[in-house]
Amino acid sequence: MGEAVLKPVDVPLAQLDWQASLFDSLQAQTAFRVPTAVMSREGTLTVEGWYAMTFLRGRHEPGRWVEIISAGEAFHSAVASEPRPAFLDERTDPWSIGDRAAWGEIEIPDLPETKHLTRLVAHLRSLEALPQLIHGDLTGNVLFEDALPPAILDLSPYFRPVPFATAVVVADALAWEGADSSLLEHFDQSADFPQYLLRAVIYRVVTDRHFRPDQPLRLDDDDPYQRVVDLAVARASHTPA
Repeated sequence: MGEAVLKPVDVPLAQLDWQASLFDSLQAQTAFRVPTAVMSREGTLTVEGWYAMTFLRGRHEPGRWVEIISAGEAFHSAVASEPRPAFLDERTDPWSIGDRAAWGEIEIPDLPETKHLTRLVAHLRSLEALPQLIHGDLTGNVLFEDALPPAILDLSPYFRPVPFATAVVVADALAWEGADSSLLEHFDQSADFPQYLLRAVIYRVVTDRHFRPDQPLRLDDDDPYQRVVDLAVARASHTPA
């Protein structure tokens, strides 16, 4: 057996079992790599609160956002027929709350006070797009290695339209990795992209707030989301930022 990565179990066992089966089914893919589960000597997926995945060579490289999105598109094409996992309805972690808020499944009054939220929601309009299984946290989880396809790690499963996953990468790049606003030009051909970007930013700011429930709202000069909020609202309202 090759190298393995040991991780604490931080999701329901049903989700781990599902992920192991999904990744096994994707081993023949050539456009991307995913790890496989390493079973214990007893044939179990977990041991005393830990599980293991095969180690995949590669490194995260900020600035390769378009390539990260391309790898995500290949992944999403490969899993397009996967049914909606039942465990999604049972999750109550901050990321799941942020996702539901982004898609109007949680109303603003039911959320803690969250900077930017009212402004972002005011620009939302309905979208007609089919949902499917997506990886909702690609930004830091696509690794590059010379002469190998990109490696996709740490699946964060959601059942949303594929452009939402793309918009999350764009939002992360603008908020956290120093991307220039010209990154948006890659997606201007889609009239709906500003709506996905709004939802991606809602997803991130609500999640962020749930991880900081007892802290004050971020000041403008210490707020990584301020610029991407301004850009998302400007795009959605068709005014230059």
